[in-house]
Parts: sequence; structure tokens; C-alpha cells
Amino acid sequence: MRTLDSFPRVSLGVFPTPIHKLENISRLLNTQVFVKRDDLTGLGLGGNKTRKLEFLLADALAKGAELVFTTGGAQSNHAMLTAAAAGRLGLKPILVLKKRGVTACLGNQLLEKLMGTEVRFVDTDDYAEIYAEMDRIGAALGRPYYKIPCGGSNALGSLGYVDCAREIAGQGLAFDHIVCAEGSGGTMAGLALGAKLFLPGTRVHGMMVDTDPFEEITPALMREAAELLELEPEITPEDYRLRDMCGPGYAIPSKAGNAAVALMAAREGLFLDPVYTGKAFAGLLELAEEGAFRPEDKVLFLHSGGAGGLFAGTV
Repeated sequence: MRTLDSFPRVSLGVFPTPIHKLENISRLLNTQVFVKRDDLTGLGLGGNKTRKLEFLLADALAKGAELVFTTGGAQSNHAMLTAAAAGRLGLKPILVLKKRGVTACLGNQLLEKLMGTEVRFVDTDDYAEIYAEMDRIGAALGRPYYKIPCGGSNALGSLGYVDCAREIAGQGLAFDHIVCAEGSGGTMAGLALGAKLFLPGTRVHGMMVDTDPFEEITPALMREAAELLELEPEITPEDYRLRDMCGPGYAIPSKAGNAAVALMAAREGLFLDPVYTGKAFAGLLELAEEGAFRPEDKVLFLHSGGAGGLFAGTV
């Protein structure tokens, strides 16, 4: 087995992020609910992409890149954090974003403006077209470049959340369940693989906030990340659970998600976002209502960030 510490990485975050109990939510749901504060990773406004970018941008630097491309929707948290991280490392970020969602100078678009980030919008949902546009821009600029996929969700990026599972294992509590948003696949796949390695007995639930085929994406990323670690674990559907929480569509707020955002804010003073964490927490509430958690269970909710999206005025 190749260890996680053997992979090159750059220091971007403040780790370990804290875990604390949500006392009011726990009483409401009659189970023990905790939160992993990956909204406090220290880069930009925080968020889960910081862990992935430590691996991905180390690879970019090792390959001599000067430009870094990535993509996502107009209010992509991943794109904003990539811009912040690239700038810190002396790389020039160029965001090739889908013209979907709030494109005005609000939320993450405002943060990108403050950083002086070059943003180009494309009117397509076809990632092949988007990555071809990156190649066109890179060739025109004539400088070495590195492409990061949407959400940083490839095998290398997923190692950030294998490492997060290792971090959780060292924080002194054994969890029966972990609940996270699944928007591009890497966070969920990394946690699920990490649970197999470091958190035996923990079931990971991915709350799908997009319509991509995560039934295929999740195990594929798990296997690819395992290959990087020189492992050959048997990946089965028993290793994770998926739940459709997309609602009316990706980046379109849902009634359940918005209610969950309001509940967390009112009961715990924590702010979720309407695209990812709000819908994921709504899924946790549904599981509790269905009786999935016993009173003695310890349930960990991954707060993966996304505060910038709140200020796009979509709740």
C-alpha cells in the first residue's frame, strides 16, 4: 500500500477541522448528530475543495504549470476556491464556467472579482466542449497549463477525502453514519473509501444534488483512488448509500433544502447553502424521519462549505 503521506501536496488548509455536537438538532431528531466543520478549512470562505486542491495543485506545480483551468456553474464554490488557491501559489487561474445559475456580480462571482480572477462563461452543459475550450485558450496563451475537472473530482482529488476519513478516525469518536453532499463525486467517493480503510462500521450516505449517474461515478472513483494507493479493495453497494436530493435541478434551490438551511441557522447558528449542504442536511432529516438512526447512534454531518452561494440571493 502506498501511504497518503507519500503523495506530494501543498499546504492550503487549517487541519484538523473541528467536530462538535449539534445539541439542539440532536434533541429534535432523537439521535446524536455531530458536524465536521469543513466550512472552516481556512482558504477563502472555507469548504471541502481545499482538501482536494492540496493534492491537485501540488501535481500542477510538479508538472510546471503556470495557468490553472477549472469549471463548474456560475456560483461554483470549487471554482472560487481554485482561484484563491492558485493565486496564493503564484499560478494564474482561468475559470471556464457554465452559464448556469446567478452570473451577476453576487456571491462567488463577487469573490472572484475581488481576486481579479479571469472568468469566461460558456453556454453549454457538455464538459467535453468546456475542456476543449480550455485547451483552445491555453494554446492561444502559449503557457503551460493544468486542467482540474469539475469539483476536483478525479482519483487524485478524491484522496483529499480519504485523508479526511483518516483525520476523523483520529478525533476520538466512532460514528455509525456520515452524511455528505454529492455534487461531482470526489468527496463522497473519498469518504466512502476512507471509511473502508479507517472507519470500520461507519456507513457513508451521499446526498445527490445533481442528476449525474452517481451509481456509476462513486464506485469508479473509489476504485481509481484505491489504485493510486496500490490497493485492490472489493467495492460493493454496501460500502455507501446514495439518496436523490436534487429537487428541481442542480443549483436550483429546493423547498426541503431551504427549510433545512433555515432550521440549521435557527437552531444551531450555522449557515448552510441552498445548492449543496442545505439539500444534504435535508436528506439527513429525511433519514431521521424514516427511522434510519437509533437514539444511541452517532451521526456525522459533513459541512462542506458553500457560504458564498448564500449571497447570490437564491434562498
